[in-house]
Order: sequence, then structure tokens, then C-alpha cells
Amino acid sequence: MSRTSKRPSIRMPSVEEDKAIVAAATADPDAQPLSAKQLKEMVPLQAVRGRPKSANKKLLVSVRYSPEVVAYFKSTGDGWQSRMDSVLLKYVAKHSRGA
Repeated sequence: MSRTSKRPSIRMPSVEEDKAIVAAATADPDAQPLSAKQLKEMVPLQAVRGRPKSANKKLLVSVRYSPEVVAYFKSTGDGWQSRMDSVLLKYVAKHSRGA
């Protein structure tokens, strides 16, 4: 294998080139610098990506159910796991009152 890198070399602009780039960027009305307030309000992208955190955190467990039980809940369509959870919560509420 060749030991030479296939990555292109990076050449930093000279001081004059950098000044020209900055001048062109500040002259563009659609590319104005961010204000101090805007910079302060910025958050990392990872903080806003994905599904919002739930108020009632659920636990990941491995459980074995009868094939008939799983088939029934799956046949009810999307959200079948949430419906299964709801049925189990109702069971717990009903049976924990007398305890």
C-alpha cells in the first residue's frame, strides 16, 4: 500500500485573502454576523435533536409473552406497545388498591 495520503492538503488563506473574504461576507446582506444575543442563545445541535424527553421515563426490559398476546396487540396497529403498557398499568392500578 502507498504511504502517501489521499487527503487534499489544506492551505490557509493569506492575510490579504482573509481580509477580502471577510469584506465580501460582511457586504452580503443575507449573511450578516450574528449578534451577541443570538450567539448567547445558541445551543449544541445534539441538545435539540431527536424525540423530546418524556416526563415518565420508561425502563427497557426483556420480557417473553405468549405469541397470542403479541399477535393480538400487533394486530391493533401502530402504538401497540403503548396500548400493552396501558393495559398493564390499568391492571396494576386495579390490583394495588387492596394491597
